Amino acid sequence: MKILLTGANGYIGMRLLPLLLEMNHEVVCAVRSADRLSVDEDVRKEIEIVEIDFLESVDKTILPKDIDAAYYLIHSMTASTSDFDEKEAQAAKNFNEYVADLNLKQVIFLTGMINENNTSKHLSSREKVGTILSEGNFHLTCLQAGIIVGSGSSSFEIIRDLCEKLPFMITPRWVNTKTQPIAIKNVLQFLTGVLGNEKCYDENFDIGGPEVLTYKKMMLQYSQIRNLSLHIIGVPFLSPKLSSYWLYFVTSTSYKLASNLVDSMKVEVISKDNRLQKMLEINPISYAEAIKLAFDKIEQNQVVSSWKDSKVSGRFTNDLNKYVKVPTHGCLLDKQQQKAENPEKSLEKIWSIGGRNGWYYANSLWKFRGFLDKLFGGVGLRRGRTHINRINTGDSLDFWRVLLADKEKKRLLLFAEMRIPGEAWLEFCIDKKGIVHQTATFRPRGLSGRLYWYSMLPFHYFIFRGMLNEIAKA
Repeated sequence: MKILLTGANGYIGMRLLPLLLEMNHEVVCAVRSADRLSVDEDVRKEIEIVEIDFLESVDKTILPKDIDAAYYLIHSMTASTSDFDEKEAQAAKNFNEYVADLNLKQVIFLTGMINENNTSKHLSSREKVGTILSEGNFHLTCLQAGIIVGSGSSSFEIIRDLCEKLPFMITPRWVNTKTQPIAIKNVLQFLTGVLGNEKCYDENFDIGGPEVLTYKKMMLQYSQIRNLSLHIIGVPFLSPKLSSYWLYFVTSTSYKLASNLVDSMKVEVISKDNRLQKMLEINPISYAEAIKLAFDKIEQNQVVSSWKDSKVSGRFTNDLNKYVKVPTHGCLLDKQQQKAENPEKSLEKIWSIGGRNGWYYANSLWKFRGFLDKLFGGVGLRRGRTHINRINTGDSLDFWRVLLADKEKKRLLLFAEMRIPGEAWLEFCIDKKGIVHQTATFRPRGLSGRLYWYSMLPFHYFIFRGMLNEIAKA
């Protein structure tokens, strides 16, 4: 089959793509920017990539005409706290228009479980998307999932942050809300199992794990598996806004995502049926087993995708390609170079920078800068990096975004997503003579930008020089 995979560089899409290829399907990946599709060259040769922004005007000439089925994995919850529902509805309408003239048989839509008696803005938005898609000229299969547990999923990473960092929690009432978590492994089994299955046409199915748990029980069970001490006390007076700020400061989530998650966490979502589970003969994995599987991937450095690498986990939601060309006019520079003792080892250090490895010099100062950034509404350092020593264009890297990662040309270009009065780039490259070039470029915004740069000069002198020395060492 020829399959259209929307949201191909998202958390689910990145995990679904290799499975579809293993099943010998032809896959057309729809992404906003082809450069941000984090797959290696061998995979790129097997797929077709089309650039589509489903919020922009429709161009019907982009898609191939012989697509048999499509996965609708477009999601805007992290993009805004106010109008994400309007964006999701518009994207669904545009999708229907894009595929209206295709001989499309089936669209598979992954969404959240719906509580018919009480719902959040997020779940209402997803329900509306399902209604819009059902009006398209294709058979719709709707999979309604509980919260997804897997390495790199937003739900798992938030619970992980909370439990690993806080031995004692004073929590709001939503920690007693019941939900039905499902392992990412099972989600992928359901997504591939319904493909081309005519029994699943024009049907809505709930998909969940085998247990109904409160968020409190999920955190306690996580802590038990990880041998952590955790004490939770619930209080009734934490408002949704305070809860959102609490999640934002303690975890790696953005405030926009935290706010929308808190809104959803107040609503109980439990599976109403397990028809699909029986139909596809899938045995759901327990929550405890899902956690253990997630850590198997983390410990083996095999995390395929992470929600943190989405552009909306940072400050900028517009096209990052326009920042790839580093400006020269009106900019302030810190430019240094040093001969590498072993260029290949220096390259590996550059490709492993940030996250758990730190920044090689004055890490306490980097952490303090991350704390200040978080304090003023920035992303801080908590996003880390998805892989220990692999970088793809578009990845998040602490409070930077990877604009260019060309290991063959030995060049890494980062763009700052921290809160600063201007725009900043940090570039590493190694020339043919084995000299490491490290360049920090800052384009200040007004007087405040220039004052910021000059006030940081003493720190830059020691930090950037020390970082380069460590990178150049064998």
